[in-house]
Amino acid sequence: MDRTTAQRLIFTMLDADGDGTVSKDEYLARTRNAASATGREEDDPLVATARTLGERAWASMDANSDGKLTFDEYAAWAGAAAFDTVCAPVLGALFDLADTDLDGTLDLPEFTALRTALNNPAHNAEAAFAALDADGDGRVDRDDYIASIRAHVVGESSPMGEALYSGVAV
Repeated sequence: MDRTTAQRLIFTMLDADGDGTVSKDEYLARTRNAASATGREEDDPLVATARTLGERAWASMDANSDGKLTFDEYAAWAGAAAFDTVCAPVLGALFDLADTDLDGTLDLPEFTALRTALNNPAHNAEAAFAALDADGDGRVDRDDYIASIRAHVVGESSPMGEALYSGVAV
């Protein structure tokens, strides 16, 4: 999958209401949704960390501070450097929210809860999980999860990304 297609898929996921822009509330809802899906309260330290990192990510993406992000703005911002410095910490914090047993890995129910909370289609979660669970132990490790998303974002081969977005229109 090429980088532009990957970016469009991610943008479509972020644009929860489908209006062609991502609002600050839509972006920050990711943390609220993940917390809710895992039964964590707003004052949970993991929620606070994810919220703070999400706000920093939003400020980085919304360069003109107008409270909305168009696809063109997102595409100009997104890439390896932005992923490494901004996205990876946010995704790690969201992963930590979903890791309800705090073992540093996600099982299929935790993974599905996270990906659904982040507005990915639930019906593709099992295939995406299987693509990440290379050793078949029923667990996905944090570093592998983030590396797979990074590969997808920068347009490299990402079996998880391809499985997550299979059948999704852009």
